[in-house]
Amino acid sequence: MRKRKPKIRIIQPDARYSDPTVTQFVNMLMYSGKKSTAFRIFYDAMDIVKEKYEGEENEHEVWEKALKNVMPGVEVRSRRVGGSTFQIPTEIRQKRKVSIGMKWLITFARKRAGKGMPEKLAGEILAAVKGEGQAVKRREDTHRMAESNRAFSHFRI
Repeated sequence: MRKRKPKIRIIQPDARYSDPTVTQFVNMLMYSGKKSTAFRIFYDAMDIVKEKYEGEENEHEVWEKALKNVMPGVEVRSRRVGGSTFQIPTEIRQKRKVSIGMKWLITFARKRAGKGMPEKLAGEILAAVKGEGQAVKRREDTHRMAESNRAFSHFRI
């Protein structure tokens, strides 16, 4: 690579949970630079999770558990070898795992049926904790695709 690696920006922790991953999640949730609205949506969703979840964990731990259930371990990447394209399974770096998991949670929360975004996000988080929901299904599909293309792993980049 000719260019140097970009300097990694430090994300400030959020106000309620003092967790930088929450801020990263809110940054992905945000539309048009409206960060305070995104924080309000996230915190309202956490309040809904707190009400609906039966268990001894607090809502932040529930969110972390949901994120862990959604994060993929492997992904397939296209690689052209000879005249044909192969789907090659590759392991994912930790930061990318977290990023993809957050993206899937938000995307499938937006597609859910519900009244408002906090309701939808809380529903997707609760579904992910139980091991169901669209985001978990996407992770399982990704893993299944990587498993079926395991024969091509010797072409790894």
